[in-house]
Amino acid sequence: MYQDVIYVTGHQHPDTDSIAAAIGYAFFKRANGVKAIPCRLGKLGTETKYLLDRFGFEEPMLLKDARVTVGEIDVDEPTTITSDKTLYEAIQLMHGRDKKNCGVVDEDGRVVGMLTMNDIGLVAMSDTSDSSKLLENISPEHINTAISGSIAYRAPDRPVNGKVSVIAITKGDISIHDVKDKIVITGDDPEAQKHLIEMGAGILIVVRAEGVTDEVMEAAKAYNCSVIYSGHSTMNTSRYIYFAPPISKIMATNVVKFYSHQLAEEVGKKMMQTRYHAYPIVDDEDRIVGCASRFHIMNSQNKKIIMVDHNEFSQSVQGIEKAQVLEVIDHHRINDFSSQRPVAFRNEIIGSTATIVANILRENQIPISPNMAGLLLGAILSDTLKFQSPTTTEKDKRTANVLAAIADLDIDEFAADMFSVGADIKGKSISELLNQDIKYFEIEGCKIMVSQVITGSLRVLHGMHDEIQSVLDQFTKKKHLDLCLMVVTSIPENGSVIFRSGDKAGWALEAFPDKEGETHSMQQGLVSRKSQIIPTLTQTIQKYS
Repeated sequence: MYQDVIYVTGHQHPDTDSIAAAIGYAFFKRANGVKAIPCRLGKLGTETKYLLDRFGFEEPMLLKDARVTVGEIDVDEPTTITSDKTLYEAIQLMHGRDKKNCGVVDEDGRVVGMLTMNDIGLVAMSDTSDSSKLLENISPEHINTAISGSIAYRAPDRPVNGKVSVIAITKGDISIHDVKDKIVITGDDPEAQKHLIEMGAGILIVVRAEGVTDEVMEAAKAYNCSVIYSGHSTMNTSRYIYFAPPISKIMATNVVKFYSHQLAEEVGKKMMQTRYHAYPIVDDEDRIVGCASRFHIMNSQNKKIIMVDHNEFSQSVQGIEKAQVLEVIDHHRINDFSSQRPVAFRNEIIGSTATIVANILRENQIPISPNMAGLLLGAILSDTLKFQSPTTTEKDKRTANVLAAIADLDIDEFAADMFSVGADIKGKSISELLNQDIKYFEIEGCKIMVSQVITGSLRVLHGMHDEIQSVLDQFTKKKHLDLCLMVVTSIPENGSVIFRSGDKAGWALEAFPDKEGETHSMQQGLVSRKSQIIPTLTQTIQKYS
């Protein structure tokens, strides 16, 4: 189950580096005997999909929350029964599985009720008048099941009032007994059997007998009275018959159930408001998949997480602050990270997290396959913009050359192929471009989002300025941002054009001024969000804070 798994995840709005780093580091952990799963926190970009397809990697699983759901914890296997079964059958089922409750389901497996041993115990201890109500109009089939008997004659549609009379063989006159429409238990006396039928018994249960006479059978047919042979003694027959009612008559129908996708911590809070011992866990179609108690919830723990290519909780998976964060592998600034227990933290001044992951594999002498080498190389080239980003180090370049050799790739040709795919923005809406690579920051209380779009040429922006600005303004308002930037970067032209929105847009214009007489000027040499845009913005914001 999830307790044995470690989830390796990059940041929200994943780029190639975060995905490749998650895949590569999860591989490293598995090579050391750890159950590690690479994850993503959003949709993948065109460039990332291209690399995964080219090198044969599956798209990582989507991780929605670091907190555990009920469906992810170890709960009891469901014990189920349908509402038409007898209480006797429910008892046998629960005894056989050592359970004190079972879910009542319809023919499609959907929960319609719950039944507990306590419910059945109340039937056994109840007054006979209450039991009579449960046995009212009971079918011979239900009685037959409860007493392990066999039906000698089944009278069609004969109602019974639910009252039970035990009339053993006696020397007295049985005519004094009122048996009309009752369930009558009697012995192996053909004369008495016939007399009871003629007196109006609704169902006749015969004990200690292998059969009835032809006269008795004819009377049963004539007076429309079912006849059942019991498989038990008189005493046990009189006991078991009260477990003949169908489950539907006593089951709880106001069931408190929980869906498997619900968070365990939220379910625990709701459990504390009720007094039930067990709760059915159902899927989205109300089909029961398990049964949970407070014990299961109290003993659950949130997911174990390794953060790669980020360390800020604001950029991580929902609920990260409640997760068991085990490690961080990153190359960004350290901002709001904190933990309740020691964490392995590797943060390097380097151009790409994939560079760190590749070197961890090499340091531990774990062979890197050509496909893994190709994927990590693509991430390094993507994050360093083919070594043009100011964040690029010699270590990035050396690692890239080693990976290129393993993958048998020419860096220039490979980069050209990769960037041509990622930079192709044709057919994409402005909103899609805006959302494909975004990161959120909070600087001196200022809420900021920076989106970066890579393109082969800034000429593609011709005639799009007004539309971009309109979409950016709507996005800024919707997200309640103080400042929102869309940075369109051309690697071949080694520069970017910045679009800005929000109440603090003037600060961005001051940080990256347009040329005189121009709007949205190309910012020559500005290509890195991490080492150029954010630091420059920070300096400007701090002037006014």
